[in-house]
Amino acid sequence: MDFAECYQDTCSALALAARQGDARQVQRLLKLGYSGDVKDNRGWNALHEAAASASSECARLLLNAAGRHSWTSQDYVNALTHNGETAIYLAAKNGRTRSVRWLVKAGADASLKTSDLSCPLFAAVDGCHVDVVKLLIKHGAEANGERSASGWSCLHQASFKGHAEIVQVLAGVSNLEATDDYGITPLFVAAQYGHSQCVEILAEAGASVNCQATDLATPLLIAAQEGHLSCVEALLHHGANPDLFCNQEQWQLPIHAAAQFGQIRILQRLVDVTCRDCDRAEGKVSPVYLAVLGEKAASLRPLLQAGYSADAQPCPQFGYGCPLELAMESQDITRRKEIVRSLLAAGAQASERAYVCALRHSEVLPLILDYRGLPGGEDGAKLAKRALLEMWNAAHWLPLLLKAGMDPSLFLNCKMFEETHINVLCFFLEFLNWSTLPAELQTTLTRRLAEMPPCSQRVRLASVPALAHLCRLALRDAAGSDRLAKKSFVQRLPIPSILHDYLQFSSVFRAYRNTFSSPSNS
Repeated sequence: MDFAECYQDTCSALALAARQGDARQVQRLLKLGYSGDVKDNRGWNALHEAAASASSECARLLLNAAGRHSWTSQDYVNALTHNGETAIYLAAKNGRTRSVRWLVKAGADASLKTSDLSCPLFAAVDGCHVDVVKLLIKHGAEANGERSASGWSCLHQASFKGHAEIVQVLAGVSNLEATDDYGITPLFVAAQYGHSQCVEILAEAGASVNCQATDLATPLLIAAQEGHLSCVEALLHHGANPDLFCNQEQWQLPIHAAAQFGQIRILQRLVDVTCRDCDRAEGKVSPVYLAVLGEKAASLRPLLQAGYSADAQPCPQFGYGCPLELAMESQDITRRKEIVRSLLAAGAQASERAYVCALRHSEVLPLILDYRGLPGGEDGAKLAKRALLEMWNAAHWLPLLLKAGMDPSLFLNCKMFEETHINVLCFFLEFLNWSTLPAELQTTLTRRLAEMPPCSQRVRLASVPALAHLCRLALRDAAGSDRLAKKSFVQRLPIPSILHDYLQFSSVFRAYRNTFSSPSNS
């Protein structure tokens, strides 16, 4: 049988009259001897119906009649439905102040719990019925103790609802530090849901603003995470500690939550009051990491402007050596590009891992090359070797690396000649003397060219390079690929300016512009 839905054929005539608030009919039926204790399929009798309805007069009539009939007044007034609800619970839940007054006067127990551990006071709080709350407390309703399956007290529920007047009433009779199953106090709940007036009331009443839940989260952390600036201000005003660690590893602070969730105004507020040890200290985690983790480029600005390092410290907690490495993992291309640019502009150094990750991202590699250039010496050779493992993406990284000045000889490898697309290979050969390739590579090239349809490019690459091309290769070998890639260097050479673009292979980049998304010199 369903204890929630009322089956009409199980209701007595008296209960139906009480439900409708028809006091005259209730009085008439009582005089005719109808019993008020007949229950329907939910276990509701006429008094339950009267308490839940808007007619307190029906409740009064039933209570007066209880003592004159076989159903005793005390048992009747506290009769339970199948869900453990009393008449006073239903009246409190529906805000029936006058009915509550009649029931209390008749001896109703205002502290009886329902099957789901609620009680009349909790129901009144949940419904924001302040007059009923005051009436119940005046008549001794128990305000403390668990009042829900999760262990919430009435004060927890009032804080959740954000009803400041009820919080004010309960703060004087409740345990301010009562915790639920997760170690959360009423003040924590108020901060979590943005009820700053409730936070103020509870803090003024003596509730701890530095209480910590089971996971060590604080009210300030949760308010920062949820973006409740007024609660953050109230908490700080009452002495909340922004440097209280909020996790077992002792690195997470409210400023981290604000950065990760993009709560910019709160982040700006916390920057001014948070200790800077978290910026570079070993074992800590810079909030810069959290801004990157949350993909919140806007969070980076106040941090970097305030002097937080764009490189931060190595972060074994997240498995990255610097924020730039973490930024490479973003799944959103637009955000990834924006965050990488912000970090680089703020001075972030590019690690080997960052360069390697950038090989896979066409929008990021140009930024790293523009801001940091190519790694030199052995690091440059390592990058070229690593790039050869990403041949599937060579059309992206090869033009960019060559344009930045990487030595083409670093790519003289069987993988380049065997695995790359023929158009990419032809582009690469434009930077070499293809007539002097090692025998093994020359054999592979001949075979690959034979696969091409007859074209001028195929014919040209099968012949000796032009003298002009050999001359610019000789000059590049003498000056170095990295130096020849710089316009400032080329412009200082004692040669006609008309040759500047030629020395930088500008015509080659232009010729392959439609094949590759590589920028070209104009």
